[in-house]
Amino acid sequence: MPLPPEFALIAKYFAPLADTPAALGLSDDAALLAPPAGRQLVVAADAMVAGVHFLDSDPADTVARKLLRVNLSDLAAMAAEPLGFLLTIALPKGFDSVWLRGFAAGLLEDRRQFDVPLLGGDTVSTPGPATLSLTILGHVEPGRALLRRGAAAGEVVWVSGTLGDAALGLRVLQGRLRGLSGRHAAYLSERYRVPEPRLELGRALAGIATAALDVSDGLAQDIGHIARLAGCAAELEAPSLPRSEAAAAAIGLDASLGLLAVAGGDDYELAFTAPPGHEAMVRGAAEAAGIGVAPVGRLLAGEAGEVRVLDDAGRPVRLERTGWSHF
Repeated sequence: MPLPPEFALIAKYFAPLADTPAALGLSDDAALLAPPAGRQLVVAADAMVAGVHFLDSDPADTVARKLLRVNLSDLAAMAAEPLGFLLTIALPKGFDSVWLRGFAAGLLEDRRQFDVPLLGGDTVSTPGPATLSLTILGHVEPGRALLRRGAAAGEVVWVSGTLGDAALGLRVLQGRLRGLSGRHAAYLSERYRVPEPRLELGRALAGIATAALDVSDGLAQDIGHIARLAGCAAELEAPSLPRSEAAAAAIGLDASLGLLAVAGGDDYELAFTAPPGHEAMVRGAAEAAGIGVAPVGRLLAGEAGEVRVLDDAGRPVRLERTGWSHF
């Protein structure tokens, strides 16, 4: 007897991703697994909705890779290592099988790159737009997880990589940013579609950073979470924000685009704090992880969660918004 359509879909597209005994061949409604001995389990989840988190024109493989990578970024921010993931997809009836094949291929590519198997999940239909949800499981040595809480006034705010690329890439893909070279446009588009989770850096910062998170909604908004939990304010220096060559070219066309490094979101770089005397250790950890880092501000006494952004003359910058919000 042939498999029902839902189970045939799972067997065709997703069983190859579940190549671990814990997944039980995706034949059961649950997986059986345990974290490595002496480790704490770390669990995080993110969802993506068509038209909100990705464009209809985005290639299916990049949608899958982004879905997995934004969850891996949550593990990176906690200094954790990946263990496996659960996937739930809600697709409109009659969904294009070519798209689904590309989605599965992209997920398989990153499953192999990051050594993180599929453990199970669910596949359903929806009358609305395609909705994708992924739950990531990881593990970390007890007492070594990086948290959003733990920072204090006087500490330095650091970021990894470059900021603003993804928000600029979205504008490129929407046709709202013209005049860039093909190379720069492609780079920014890729940064929006396929972020890089900083797993190695997160693990290297364990025991050095006092607090950390990934920059998903915009640096000003996200660093406000750390400041709020620390009971203090934060001050960011706009000229210190690291930018890519492609972002610099875009800002050269429109100077107002420079604020996207502060409030654009979707970069999935790490933002973290460390005591002033820890610069050598921070840079050593970054060098070991193969990624650049830059000090971009500080925590200081003030209203809990308040974030001020200063321009190159030390004057406050007025932001229309500090980051992305769904509501």
